Amino acid sequence: MSERRRRTKAILRALLGVVMVLAGLMHFVNPEPYVMMMPDYLPWHRPLVYISGVIEVVLGIAVFITPVRARAGLGLIALFVAVLPANVWMASEGIQPPGMEMSTPVAWLRVALQPVLMYWAWAVTRPD
Repeated sequence: MSERRRRTKAILRALLGVVMVLAGLMHFVNPEPYVMMMPDYLPWHRPLVYISGVIEVVLGIAVFITPVRARAGLGLIALFVAVLPANVWMASEGIQPPGMEMSTPVAWLRVALQPVLMYWAWAVTRPD
């Protein structure tokens, strides 16, 4: 792998880690929008929001730790799969949490971005 490509991968990996840590912290700073996004068929909305926040923070940090980086990437992929129902619920039901208002097409675009996030996690956490 070229030095330029290695550097780009490191930057994108750091960005992913920081984004995940910040996103996870938001589950504690302002949990209400996340609670609103939870599908009705899931129990324990608030505890699940907090649990997913912890997982996001832990996996975001783990992205920076070489011995566990690849497993962190797989964990992030699993997390993105796990939150997909909430994103679909939000788009299909027209849920508009305060501060996260978006049009229906944008909400569905958010759903479509899940595979992109999965690829990003995989690409930047696999060994060089």
